[in-house]
Amino acid sequence: MKKLKFYVFIFSLTVLFSCAEKVSEQPNVLLIMVDDLNDWTGYLGGHAQTLTPNIDSLARSGIAFANAHANSPLCGPSRSSMLTGLRPSTSGIYFHIQDSSLVRQVKSGELKATLLPEHFQNHGYKTMAVGKIFHLGDKAGVFERYGGQCNFGPKPENRFEYDPKWFNKPPGTSTDWGAFPAYDSLTYDEKIADWSIDRLQENHTSPFFLATGFMRPHVPWYVPQEWLNKFLLDSIQTPSYLSQDWEDIPEMGRLITEWPAMPEMDWMLQENRWKEATRAYLASVHFVDYQVGRVLQQLSKSQYADNTIVLLVSDHGYHLGEKGLFQKGTLWERSSHIPMIWSGKGISKGVTQELASLLDIYPTLSDLCGFERPDYLEGVSLTRILNGKEESIDNHVVTTYGRKNHSVFYQNWHYIKYNDGSEELYDLKEDRNEWNNLILSSRGSDVKAELADFLPRTNAAKSADCYLSAIPYFNLNH
Repeated sequence: MKKLKFYVFIFSLTVLFSCAEKVSEQPNVLLIMVDDLNDWTGYLGGHAQTLTPNIDSLARSGIAFANAHANSPLCGPSRSSMLTGLRPSTSGIYFHIQDSSLVRQVKSGELKATLLPEHFQNHGYKTMAVGKIFHLGDKAGVFERYGGQCNFGPKPENRFEYDPKWFNKPPGTSTDWGAFPAYDSLTYDEKIADWSIDRLQENHTSPFFLATGFMRPHVPWYVPQEWLNKFLLDSIQTPSYLSQDWEDIPEMGRLITEWPAMPEMDWMLQENRWKEATRAYLASVHFVDYQVGRVLQQLSKSQYADNTIVLLVSDHGYHLGEKGLFQKGTLWERSSHIPMIWSGKGISKGVTQELASLLDIYPTLSDLCGFERPDYLEGVSLTRILNGKEESIDNHVVTTYGRKNHSVFYQNWHYIKYNDGSEELYDLKEDRNEWNNLILSSRGSDVKAELADFLPRTNAAKSADCYLSAIPYFNLNH
């Protein structure tokens, strides 16, 4: 009997140490999301005057994707797609959706998906988040621990530079800019960084998935004065703009991008506001880069430094005057092009031109953490790129905005097809600004045929839970 107890004891110790070893081998994950950050980072070169030393340092430490895109050019559907692993055309989530509605759809089986944080929980991970991860943060309580702070404030009593009501426009944007508040400590992004830093200082007995969702550079572009001072207004370079750009754009392209509350290019030019807005966006990017750096610095000093995968992404891009627009919500590259950086255990170093999208995050993290991938995922794993085994996986990206409005990126080509059959085609190698629609050119037909094969076969009806009254097209989309 004593021998039996001894062997049971030894077996128990073996299992215990085996489990402990397994836990120690599981990498932690730090997901950093930056709201409305386009390609204005140093490593992407989207703007010559941008200051992003911390994001660029992260890019040098791992694999930086130069051609990553969102699968929707709008916060709600983009984040829903990333967190479910489903295309908007599959889920029907083409516009914003309440966190609780998304969770209800998943729990009820209306959406055949497992939310990304729950996928980690199912594999023994502690899940923690702060700021904006779901569209409204985590109001549905998906993460085991949530630090709040999903807020675009603080805001002054009155707007500084722009308010749609001043122009008899309907409401529908927080667009404004200026020096506010007085100190970093009063901003939500500093509080978001503080909360994440505190979590990295704690002792965790299981591997963790920590999601940190920063608010800037989402509008309003309010930052303390010191960040604006880094950019001299007179020297600001505004983005490339062609006044005749819309002459070869189909009418449906105009219709889906209409956002009445947003600033107009004529006003920006007449009132000399374009440089001001550009400066404020640059300052907001620089400010949030600093907060990203604070979190990364703490990680580097922590006990988790050598066993944590870091992923930094944005939810979509943003127009700062390109095509005469100051908004997101278009199918042009300005609205979809984002930074995507992977760094950490087992990840190579370098910049890759491989196409990637937010849909690829779910399967890639599953591979990196040793999970079995759910079979419904519509993205691809980037693991072979990250571990240096492949230079290319011949990937393509589809971005969707409203039912049957799709954008396909493949190699150097960008093809857009709207729900009325009208089309656009751009060679991004020769025409980065997308000024020349080649759809009717001699080479356009052959290229179009190839890219059209990548269009989604499923185009689900718009979910009844979607909302976005500020955009007229929302009420026309079915």
